[in-house]
Amino acid sequence: MIERADRVSAAYAKIVAPFTLDETLTFFCPQENVEALEHPAVRELHRFMLTEYQPPVTGKKAVMLLLPCTKVKPYSLSEEHQAINRYLLSVGFRPCEPGDHPPELLAALAQGADGRVLNNGVWERGDLLLHRFVISEPMALVPYELIYRFGGKPSPVARYDDPGLFEHRGTAVCPWRPDCTGKQAAQGYRWGDNEKAAFVEMHNRLVELIVAMLERFGDAYVARLAFVSPKLTHRSFLTSAEEKRRAGLALGRRTGQGLQPLRGVNDSLAGWVRCIPDEAEIEAILGRLAERSPGRTPRQIKGTFASGGAGVTPLVLPETLDVLGRHLDSL
Repeated sequence: MIERADRVSAAYAKIVAPFTLDETLTFFCPQENVEALEHPAVRELHRFMLTEYQPPVTGKKAVMLLLPCTKVKPYSLSEEHQAINRYLLSVGFRPCEPGDHPPELLAALAQGADGRVLNNGVWERGDLLLHRFVISEPMALVPYELIYRFGGKPSPVARYDDPGLFEHRGTAVCPWRPDCTGKQAAQGYRWGDNEKAAFVEMHNRLVELIVAMLERFGDAYVARLAFVSPKLTHRSFLTSAEEKRRAGLALGRRTGQGLQPLRGVNDSLAGWVRCIPDEAEIEAILGRLAERSPGRTPRQIKGTFASGGAGVTPLVLPETLDVLGRHLDSL
């Protein structure tokens, strides 16, 4: 049986020094995610975002770029964010200010890497400001400028671990809990009614939080782009029911109480967030992958896309990054 102590021990390896894991900020199943919303550090971040936060974008047109959270903390050290930030630099974006990353993080970069990939401030190109956010469970929306420090201390978003909403991995259960209904399967565990019900509750409460945050400051941007993987939870948080149907995402979870719907930000704020790549763009990406991988089957091409060719996500692929670039060029 999976033990919580083992999961916590493994989580330490995901945090890059000088940051350290806060063991109270570890959430390994949907039930723990629901409880995470009452954690003091999580509540304080939500309170700040809902009542005090003001985007540092004035004087120019600005775009909000939503990026996925990652297992590596801080996010800027993950393969996904490194690839995205390198790409943004390559197409002409530059930091407006130095940022506040700890200098020790430079040692974690590959030899010869551009240290600007760690910059967590607003970036600019011409008359366009680029403001990055991270979609996080349980943190909701995290402005990039808070990924290292918050409230004068190391940020909680650099010190947590939350793989607890990803059923497909087979480990997002807490067998040590009396309310665990997960069942062992060929590949780990499958969720039972309690996990599914807690997932829906957490999903929809996070959506409510993101909607409330966007209602406060989302109109400071000319566009709100979400560069998120096609089938993961981050896209489900954002998409409307119709967008979920088109993308083949689940509209709900069925439990003993029937089908419980999964809401999305665009159900409340129609069209406010554009998720990229969309279905047509994904087909074009698959076509380009096929062209540079002659002899590979369509199934193999889809596998390359799903893993980004390196066991990560599609977001690191040059073809996918080019889609992001075209959207930014159009603003």
